Amino acid sequence: MKLIVGIGNPGKEYENTRHNVGFNILDNYDSSLKWHKDKDAQIAEITINGEKALFIKPLTYVNLSGNAVARIANFYKVDAKDILVIHDDLDLPSLTFRLKYNSSSGGHNGIKSIINCLGTQEFAQLKVGISNNKLGDTKDYVLSKLSKKELDYLKEDIFKDIINCFVTENIDIAMNRYNGV
Repeated sequence: MKLIVGIGNPGKEYENTRHNVGFNILDNYDSSLKWHKDKDAQIAEITINGEKALFIKPLTYVNLSGNAVARIANFYKVDAKDILVIHDDLDLPSLTFRLKYNSSSGGHNGIKSIINCLGTQEFAQLKVGISNNKLGDTKDYVLSKLSKKELDYLKEDIFKDIINCFVTENIDIAMNRYNGV
């Protein structure tokens, strides 16, 4: 089983913000997914080409995402190497992405929390670029709304393809196939 984690903040006021790109990508994957609340997360079970996966949207807010991820990984006995975390990245240009494995948090508090709670950084990350507006406050910027162009980008099939490849193959194949596309 694989865990696909979308990072974001719960609540209407955070919908379609830069910090919620992980939520958006999971929501765009398949609108017919049946989500249910499980303590501190929304979970949807899915089978992709015969492989089971859990889609997870932690409801702990971005900075405490690790609590929900570790609890679910422990409950289902999923190794960290079988976890893909989808999140925003200030250091990548908007409308770009990068797949990484065994990578640091890069200053992202949600990833710091996951590393701390799992006790390892040996999991996969799909970093989605949101650029960096150095003119204003970073907190205000990541909580600001995405443009229509950015929202449309998050609906592109490549994100579904990356998730499918990670679930049915592995992160090395996904990185070789999709980084640089």
